[in-house]
Amino acid sequence: MFLNQLIIKTLPLVPKSIVHHFAKKYIAGEELSDAVRVSQMIESEGGMTTIDVLGEFISTREQALHEKDMCSKVLRAISEYHLQSYLSIKPTSLGLGIDYEFAYNNIKDLVEQASGLGIFIRLDMENSPFTTKTLDIYKRLRAEGFTNIGVVIQAYLYRSEQDIIDLIPLKPSIRICKGIYVEEKSIAIKDPEEIRTNYMKLLRLIVDNGMYPAIATHDELLIVDALKFIEERKLQRDEYEFQMLLGVREERRKKLIQDGHRLRVYVPFGKDWYGYSTRRMKENPNIAGQIFKAIFIKN
Repeated sequence: MFLNQLIIKTLPLVPKSIVHHFAKKYIAGEELSDAVRVSQMIESEGGMTTIDVLGEFISTREQALHEKDMCSKVLRAISEYHLQSYLSIKPTSLGLGIDYEFAYNNIKDLVEQASGLGIFIRLDMENSPFTTKTLDIYKRLRAEGFTNIGVVIQAYLYRSEQDIIDLIPLKPSIRICKGIYVEEKSIAIKDPEEIRTNYMKLLRLIVDNGMYPAIATHDELLIVDALKFIEERKLQRDEYEFQMLLGVREERRKKLIQDGHRLRVYVPFGKDWYGYSTRRMKENPNIAGQIFKAIFIKN
């Protein structure tokens, strides 16, 4: 375990070619056609998808406009191939770290395009400097009449309960996840059990106030708790869904689908795979042992 943690901490020193070898299970590929192919495969198993163009914290308007164009192509592909999918977008990839109005207009253009195609868009939640701005963008779009958009709430943030309460009048679709970005202990819960407890509490707050929960977790304790809660509330199958990441707990994913639950898989693609993939690896330190063997053990 110590060795695994040590390797994870030194990931920036690991050759990217080796990281890419292990990252492949978490990403569909570098091209949009890869995301379409993987989405169709998941649909053949009875699942749904959300497609994400990899790229975040961009630093130029040109990059943001390129990301916007890629997102637009995703929307057209979802429509063309009749995928049971929607688009997830990271606000910083569309310029939120550069200029709020610039990012808002980019996001609004995509939401408007998606609305015309009958497609939903999820505003991903990034790290804490962007939490308020992202929620403000959501509320502003709703005020302009768009309903084909949802948000994400991170259970490890202390502010999340109040954020959900503030959203109650809008009855949004909320993806609830634990949260993965490294945050200061003054704003984020650090104890894993406390994060689980807060997740359970927030899920109930969402459901009991008439909002649609996208239950995004691979934590078996949280999955079991959600299943019990769904049964207690007698929720219909169209009143919730589970969500998982591509390449993570695939057997559990298939079991949930076989049991009749709606389940959506997060399908990222693109050339900017490194940051996303290393975060996935940090979530799963056991992969570190495989990386160690790939570097030091010869066949």
